[in-house]
Amino acid sequence: MAKINRARSTSPPDGGWGWMIVAGCFLVTICTRAVTRCISIFFVEFQTYFTQDYAQTAWIHSIVDCVTMLCAPLGSVVSNHLSCQVGIMLGGLLASTGLILGSFATSLKHLYLTLGVLTGLGFALCYSPAIAMVGKYFSRRKALAYGIAMSGSGIGTFILAPVVQLLIEQFSWRGALLILGGFVLNLCVCGALMRPITLEEDRTTPEQNHVCRIQKQDFKQASPCSTLTKECLKNYQYVCYLFAVGLDGLCYLCLPMLQSLSLLVPFSCTFGYFDGAYVTLMPVVTAEIVGTTSLSSALGVVCFLHAVPYLVSPPIAGWLVDTTGSYTAAFLLCGLSMIFSSLLLGFARLVKKMKKTRPRFLAKESDPKLQLWANGSVAYSVASELDQKDGESAAIIAEPGYTST
Repeated sequence: MAKINRARSTSPPDGGWGWMIVAGCFLVTICTRAVTRCISIFFVEFQTYFTQDYAQTAWIHSIVDCVTMLCAPLGSVVSNHLSCQVGIMLGGLLASTGLILGSFATSLKHLYLTLGVLTGLGFALCYSPAIAMVGKYFSRRKALAYGIAMSGSGIGTFILAPVVQLLIEQFSWRGALLILGGFVLNLCVCGALMRPITLEEDRTTPEQNHVCRIQKQDFKQASPCSTLTKECLKNYQYVCYLFAVGLDGLCYLCLPMLQSLSLLVPFSCTFGYFDGAYVTLMPVVTAEIVGTTSLSSALGVVCFLHAVPYLVSPPIAGWLVDTTGSYTAAFLLCGLSMIFSSLLLGFARLVKKMKKTRPRFLAKESDPKLQLWANGSVAYSVASELDQKDGESAAIIAEPGYTST
């Protein structure tokens, strides 16, 4: 077997071949997330051709999204044990096969298996490994790199949506799926760009990683300006993430009131902006929490947690449309869900900060052997003295000839 060329570096290069990784990830997000969004354009065609209701037809989009997220940990396993290149190339072949076979479907069940399961599995093998590779090549410019790479989802949807509509009009939905299957084969080219890299933290043990983190912390303490800036940025990213999710939900709540094209255009720009910010910041925040070594596995878990909402949301929305005869209830449900999740994350952040600032003597209050007393600004603990006295007593009792009085 040919040996894979693996670059070695003590730290992320923050450039060089990393920009090719960003370009490759940009194309991966186009071929996976943008193509997935464009599947909704086939909704009316599928509904008319197979004479099914909204809920039954909506399962196609929900299955491909669910399988993509549900099998994301599998993509991380393949990339960790083989290589990111192998995983993305294999995923490209599976996704293309699913789209091509879907063009020959004779029922919705066939589309569930081909366009839903097979294509979703291929996308799962590509998405999280490609995003994780960007985190391995960038540290200082990580937010910029992720911003460029993840923008492929929005830019790709903006370009592909009218193109797919034109393909449907010219070649029917079968021809459009066949052409998309050929387009998705570009994932194999993207996979070839993902040159593996070995960082210093990848070759060290967990104990050594802990020492490195302590050394980095000492360096930050020696550079207060820098600390105030690798800290303000982290807080800014988290707050922006919360605001992006919450304002996305607010846009949903306003949507039923927009009844003209002149109002829908600014809505689309606003909603797309906040949606792009939310999607872009997700891997950045995750990378800050788990580090680059575990980033691929962590992103797989994050995507896995998206699987259930992706599976049940479109059918629920379709059922609401069938029941109420309008999209208003579906839009309100989406908006309230996102606002609630934003508030929940903000509350969790607040609780975490309160626990960090909690006085130590309150946390230790439950220990009966630990007594803290203060003398001015100095706190004294008598726990170690009590332990020492208990040890001395036990030693005296164990001495020969000891009798209790």
